[in-house]
Amino acid sequence: MTFDPHDPSAQLREDDACALTDHPAGTRADEYAVDLYTVADYLLDRLVELGVDSMFGVPGDVTLGFLDHVEAHPDIDWVGTATELGAGYAADGYARLRGVGVVCTTFGVGELSAVNAIAGAYAELVPVLHVVGAPTMSVQAQGRAVHHSLGDGDFEHTARMSAEVSAACAILNGTDDAGEIDRVLATMIAQSRPGYLSIPADVASSPCTPPRGPLAIGRPVSDRTALRRFACAARTLLADRSPVVLADIVVHRAGAQRELDRLIQMRGLRYASLLWGRRVVDESGAGYLGVYLGEPSEPSVRVAVEGAPVLVTVGVQITDLISGGFSDRLDANPRIDIRPHTAVVDGEVFDYIEMRDALVALTDLLAHVTPTEASSVEHLTPAVLSSDAPLTQGELWALVTESLTLADTVFAEQGTSFYGMAAQRLPHGATIVGQPLWASIGYTLPAMMGAALAAPDRRPVLLIGDGAAQMTAAELGTIIRLGIPAVIVVVNNNGYTVERAIHGPTKAYNDIARWQWTQLPYVLGATSATVATHFVTSSGQLADALDDAAEHPGRLTLIEAVTAALDVPPTLEAVAAAAAAATAR
Repeated sequence: MTFDPHDPSAQLREDDACALTDHPAGTRADEYAVDLYTVADYLLDRLVELGVDSMFGVPGDVTLGFLDHVEAHPDIDWVGTATELGAGYAADGYARLRGVGVVCTTFGVGELSAVNAIAGAYAELVPVLHVVGAPTMSVQAQGRAVHHSLGDGDFEHTARMSAEVSAACAILNGTDDAGEIDRVLATMIAQSRPGYLSIPADVASSPCTPPRGPLAIGRPVSDRTALRRFACAARTLLADRSPVVLADIVVHRAGAQRELDRLIQMRGLRYASLLWGRRVVDESGAGYLGVYLGEPSEPSVRVAVEGAPVLVTVGVQITDLISGGFSDRLDANPRIDIRPHTAVVDGEVFDYIEMRDALVALTDLLAHVTPTEASSVEHLTPAVLSSDAPLTQGELWALVTESLTLADTVFAEQGTSFYGMAAQRLPHGATIVGQPLWASIGYTLPAMMGAALAAPDRRPVLLIGDGAAQMTAAELGTIIRLGIPAVIVVVNNNGYTVERAIHGPTKAYNDIARWQWTQLPYVLGATSATVATHFVTSSGQLADALDDAAEHPGRLTLIEAVTAALDVPPTLEAVAAAAAAATAR
C-alpha cells in the first residue's frame, strides 16, 4: 500500500509490473540460484541499476529470506555491521560518494535503531533507502503480539515514525509491489532524500516479473522564458560590477558541480565557500578567498563576501553551526541567489529555473572574462616543524592537512576535527565530508566505512574526537573485518572539548571514560600485520605516524593523538563564543 504523506499524488509506477507467474527462461532470474524471480529480486535489480553494489545492515528473523536473495545476487554485496545505527551511517557515507545508499534492518527494534541515521540523511539531503523486513501479512492481519512489536496489533507505528524523515514510503502488500518500489526510488532520487520500504517476509519472496525498462525519474526542466528573464535581470545587475561567489553543499546535492566549476574558473573571479560546502570549490584556485563563517570568519574573507559589489550565492543553506550562530550578513549589497529550482536577482524571484541552467546562464554572461589557469598549488598550509613539545590543536590539523593527497576522502567529525580543518586549505581533488546540520556525533566512523566501499580507489581518512568515537566504536571491528585501509586519527583530549568550549569547561558532564585507543583494534580482531597503531603526544611523533601511514597504503593505521582538554582550534573558539551568545539570547 502507499504510505506517503509528503507526496500522496506521486504516481511514478509501472502498470502490472508484478505478476504471480514464473519468469520465462532466459530472463535475469536465470543468474540466481533460485527458481523464482521475486519482489526481492526486482528491488535488488533496481538498486543495481542505480549504481548500488553494497547493502548495509544487521540481520533479523524476518529479513533472512530477503537476505538470501541479496547473497545470491551477483552484483550486490551484503555488508553486515555491528549495529543498525552504524549501518545507517555507513549507507549515508556510501550515498554521498556513490549517489544512493541502502540500509536493511528488521522491523521495530532494528528500524528505530537506524532512524537517527535516516533523519540525518533527510536533513542533509542524502538519498538513502531504508529496507525494513516485516512480519508476514497473515501475522499482521491477525494482530498478533509478536516480538519487536508494541503488542497492540498495529504494525504501522514505526512506518509512521519513519514517514517524518522520508521523501516517500511504501508498505508492500502484494499489490503493485514493483510499481511501489519504483515510486519510492524515483521520489527518493528526485528529492535527494531517504526512501522507506517495508517488505513483509512473504511479500519479499512473492513472484514478480523483472523490470521492463529503466526506472522513470522525473527530472525538472527549466522554464525557458523564466530563464531568459533571469539572465536579463542578472546582466543588468552585473553591469560594471565584479561579483563574488559564495557556494555551499546544495550545489553537490543538486548535481550542479560541473557548472559551478566552470563559473569559478573565470580569471579574476573571487569565490568562497561555507564550511559545510567546502567540497564544491577548488581551494587551490587563484580566486579562492577561504571559508565564510559569518562573524567568526577571517576578516579578509568576511569583508570580501559581505562587501561584494554583487554577491552570487549558489546552493547556500545557512545553519547555526556554520554561520557563527546566524551572524552572517549576506544581504547588505545586491545579491543573486541560485537555489535548486529557483533563482533570485536583487529580490526578484524567478521560479522553475534549475540550478545547472542558472549557472550556465551566469557563466555565459561572464564569458568575456578569460578562464583562470590551473593552479599548481597542492598544499597551502604552512609547514609545521617537528617538535617534542606537547602536541597542540594548531599543529595537529596543519600536519594532517600536509599529509593529504588529491585522492583522499576525509571525514571530519563534528567538533574539534570539523572546525580544526576549517582553517586549512585542502588539495584540489580531496573530498571532505562532515555533518554540521544534523550534527550527530559518532557519524563519521561508520560513514567513512561506507564511503570507502563506495570509492575503493580513494584513501579514506577519518578525523574524530574520543567522545564521538566512543559512540560508534563497535564499527571499527567491521572496518577491520572488511580490511579497509583507512587512516584514523582519534583526538584524545579527554572528553567533549567542543562542549567545554561552549559551556562548562571543567564540569563533570563533559568528561568521558579514558580508553586505550591503540589497544582497541586488537580487541576487535586486528593483528599487527593488518593494523598499525601509534600513540603520539608531539608534532614530531605525529609527523612520523602520518609518514608511516603513507608508506603502507594497504594497511589500516590508527593514530591516537593526545592534546590538552581545553586546547581548541581558533575557529571552534570563535564559533563556540558565537553559539554561546546565541544560546544566551
